[in-house]
Amino acid sequence: MRLLHVATVAMTLITGAAQAATELDLFFPVPVQGKLANEMQRLIEQFDATHPDIHVTAVYTGSYDDTNLKTRAAIQAGKSPGAVIMSANFVREYAINDDAIPLDSIIANGAETKGQTPAQFMDRFWPALRINAMEQGHVYGVPFHNSTPLMYYSVDAFKDAGLDPEHPPATWQEWVDALRKLTKREGDKTTRWGVMFPGTYDYLGWIVSGLAMANGGEYYNPGYGGEVYYTAPSTVGAVTLVDKFIHAWKVMPEGVSDANAVTTAFFQGRTATMLLSTGSLSFVRDNMKTPYKVAFLPRQLVNAAPIGGASLIIPRGNSPERQAAAWTLINWLTSPEIAGGWSRFTGYFAPRIAAYDLPEMKTYLAEHPDAKVALDQLAYARGWFATYNVVGVRKAMEDGVQAVLSGKATPEAAMAQAQKEAEALLRPYVEQTALKLPQ
Repeated sequence: MRLLHVATVAMTLITGAAQAATELDLFFPVPVQGKLANEMQRLIEQFDATHPDIHVTAVYTGSYDDTNLKTRAAIQAGKSPGAVIMSANFVREYAINDDAIPLDSIIANGAETKGQTPAQFMDRFWPALRINAMEQGHVYGVPFHNSTPLMYYSVDAFKDAGLDPEHPPATWQEWVDALRKLTKREGDKTTRWGVMFPGTYDYLGWIVSGLAMANGGEYYNPGYGGEVYYTAPSTVGAVTLVDKFIHAWKVMPEGVSDANAVTTAFFQGRTATMLLSTGSLSFVRDNMKTPYKVAFLPRQLVNAAPIGGASLIIPRGNSPERQAAAWTLINWLTSPEIAGGWSRFTGYFAPRIAAYDLPEMKTYLAEHPDAKVALDQLAYARGWFATYNVVGVRKAMEDGVQAVLSGKATPEAAMAQAQKEAEALLRPYVEQTALKLPQ
């Protein structure tokens, strides 16, 4: 009986401990192909096993845009998730709308970061990531996995076209010359396109913004959430390049393709090159049956690329206990060991600089030199689209580019309409800030 009593007491203590654990939900997107959801679930189970005072439920919330919508709905319903892996370009709007908490005080008082300023905390991450993590000097997002667009190309296609796969095109002129040689036709049928890239929402804006940067410009104001430059010569020039790919040089198919269609065409040899995220590296590595390489996004005037990927945020509406638990989870997920492992699994580069000091990361880069290209491109990377009403403002530009992709509008007309629509969407923020003067 005494043994039974002891067992009962022990079970009561265990049950009590389990009930005392802080419950936390993590919203996470899987915007690229592969088994990322299963890997995220494995990581969360590992975290729970090593943190018995916290129990995390991983909630897959779809694409980046879907995750944004579901997070906002949860906040408005008074059921904020404990933490969210949020597209890095949404962080500014969450700060503007007071939908995410600034992390400065948590950083200053956290066990691992005690006494650190926001700038000191961000020193652990690659410099290019800071613009999408901070707003007005305050930290709102902690970089988790990040990317830049890369040019993937088929070694066999390059050799078949008489091109040197060890020297991919670096400039727009070299790119166009190469794409003309890479495109193959049999009569009126194109059997191999020179280039393809996704034309769907979010992805399209990211790719085109990279081309605008490479053309010497910016497509939005990195320091102010109410201004975009869709009619700037650098942006119109980038869209004109895409237009000529399709309708003048005929090296890219007309219409809007999604990421699955693009990668399938690449794997089947129906496109010689594709523009896609470094976050797709592992997927391409697992599915491409012939040799391939990756290179920088070609430049017109400067090497440039927009940062992509996601940061971890803590939405408003969480109790201090849940905030503390979320911070423990965020620090664990962004530790060099976990960030490095996630990078090796996915192809995203690890945002923590220290991850690349680990022996396993050094071995990984030696075995997979394609993973180093995105790191090298970081020297030229800039922030990714961050404005008030960011989805609508970005969509205005993407609608215009999609019209160009389908032959329904000229680049000039499409970008003029996009600028008009974007300015209307930005107007409330502009009136609250730049146009509202002190009394």
